[in-house]
Amino acid sequence: MDTYNQQLSQRYADEHLATRLREALLAEGLNPEQLTLDDIAAIDQLHVGGRRSSRQLADLAGFLPGQQLLDLGCGTGGSSRLLVAEYGVQVVGVDITQPFVDVARWLTEATGLTARCRYVCADAQQLPLETARFDAVWCQHTLMNLPNLQQGLQEIHRVLKPDGRLLLHEVLQGGNREPLVFPVPWADDASTSHLHTPAELEQHLQAAGFVPLFQQNVTEDALNWRKKHTEKEARGQTGILTPQLIFGPGFLQMGKNLMENLQQDKVWLMESVWKKNA
Repeated sequence: MDTYNQQLSQRYADEHLATRLREALLAEGLNPEQLTLDDIAAIDQLHVGGRRSSRQLADLAGFLPGQQLLDLGCGTGGSSRLLVAEYGVQVVGVDITQPFVDVARWLTEATGLTARCRYVCADAQQLPLETARFDAVWCQHTLMNLPNLQQGLQEIHRVLKPDGRLLLHEVLQGGNREPLVFPVPWADDASTSHLHTPAELEQHLQAAGFVPLFQQNVTEDALNWRKKHTEKEARGQTGILTPQLIFGPGFLQMGKNLMENLQQDKVWLMESVWKKNA
């Protein structure tokens, strides 16, 4: 793993992550080895919009039971588990952060979904996966961490079956080109934040061999969601199980900064579906 990827992995999680989460679950009166998706919802969707945004994107996909899905940048596996449980797909989750992968495996076993969901620790730009294996690739808040976006998209294209779908829910550069307020959930400073404008992303996707099927700006929904959670955090109404357990004590400031960047039109949230052009 190169220096950038090591820094990225270490930024997102440390070796004590699983211990913190287990202690928090026990403090909530839960059994860490026997859980439901509702039990862990507050720490299970590490992206703007939570489960609602995941379901909205999945509904666009029109998944068929048994289809093979790659969850790229799967984190602790929240979206993978949701898609397996509610849409009947088979999922391989990939993330560069080993503690995330370890937690994903544990929580997937604890929720009884291991038979249809497995995880691999790997770089999204060099996937150790077979060519033309997947019916769809799921990508939520992942592209902004890829220093070589074109290489990442070429890998996605490679592992998709002919006419396979790429499902995106991504943070992009907004209309206001002033510098972002840092830190944000995906980066502590500009050196690890690789945001593209919608036009740039579309250009990269087309160059990698994708054609658009659906695109929608969901920034207003994202801002409303982030505002609601920022207000709850300010009132201390979030309970024990929060993303702060994963991102650390700086998460509250990250959330506030994200809301400010959204309000100032510095970042947009886009939802889109693309097809592999065979």
